[in-house]
Amino acid sequence: MLKNSNIDNFRLDRTFSIAPMLDWTDRHYRYFARLMSANALLYTEMVTTGAILHGRGDYLAYNQEEHPLALQLGGSNSTELARCAKLAAERGYDEVNLNVGCPSDRVQNGRFGACLMAEPELVAECVDAMKQVVDIPVTVKTRIGIDAQDSYEFLTQFIDIVQAKGCSDFIIHARKAWLSGLSPKENREIPPLDYGRVYQLKRDYPLLNISINGGVTTLAQAKEHLAQLDGVMMGREAYQNPYILAEVDQVLCGHQREVISREAVIEAMLPYIEAHLQSGGRLNHITRHMIGLFQGLPGARAWRRYLSENAHKNGAGVEVVRQALQSIQTEIVD
Repeated sequence: MLKNSNIDNFRLDRTFSIAPMLDWTDRHYRYFARLMSANALLYTEMVTTGAILHGRGDYLAYNQEEHPLALQLGGSNSTELARCAKLAAERGYDEVNLNVGCPSDRVQNGRFGACLMAEPELVAECVDAMKQVVDIPVTVKTRIGIDAQDSYEFLTQFIDIVQAKGCSDFIIHARKAWLSGLSPKENREIPPLDYGRVYQLKRDYPLLNISINGGVTTLAQAKEHLAQLDGVMMGREAYQNPYILAEVDQVLCGHQREVISREAVIEAMLPYIEAHLQSGGRLNHITRHMIGLFQGLPGARAWRRYLSENAHKNGAGVEVVRQALQSIQTEIVD
């Protein structure tokens, strides 16, 4: 039985989500993040249709504990996207998201990502093809514009065409993308943020579910955005300072459950780490995502250093994590 199949008008809680980030939001990070927030909507790294359909690995693998979980797809062939969306639904994903925001040269050469903003009819065709074969939400993550095409009219034309094919959930990165001249990293920092444009979009399209992405580094900022919008997506801060997730459910989602401690997060990770090691994995595959757990606290440097120096060694096991935790106390005492 498909997860969420045959549920009429199924909608995910999009109050807070963690952005898909290449090389960062893999299944180990997502398991780690889920320990701190039960409500955050998690996204995979962008996975291309070619990798899923022709790659040798299982690019749809995840841990059941990760739900609610969305698969972000990269591609522009509607038939291939539909095949991948169907596979994702069969595997139990809660959402399929189409990437219309990545500006990298490699992505442009494959005719997907942010360059698709210039082809809204193609995006609409792809959304329609996916919606025809799945009963989970099909969503779009996009920018506010590309290159010189950065007017509000350009953005609304894109939204009009895509929503006409049934897409009611958009995640808007509040920066335009420069398709040439800037690296992906620069495209996350140099084009100015324009939150007002995203707020206006929600006012003009009140029936659409609009989430905002870009530059969000605190839960206080997230709360301000939520006064105007349906959801907030946090990117690098949720990775580099992961313990910020520990208060998401309480601060943004209204839950009263106790905030989990950092030490409890570590203890909860140990059985997962053990299982990964027993299956032939390496410790640093997981601990690289935990480096920032004590960011901003005394002893954080000792934690980072111990994991960085020891987790990659052959035979490294959970004792390395325990020793890294002990090193924090040692640094504070010293």
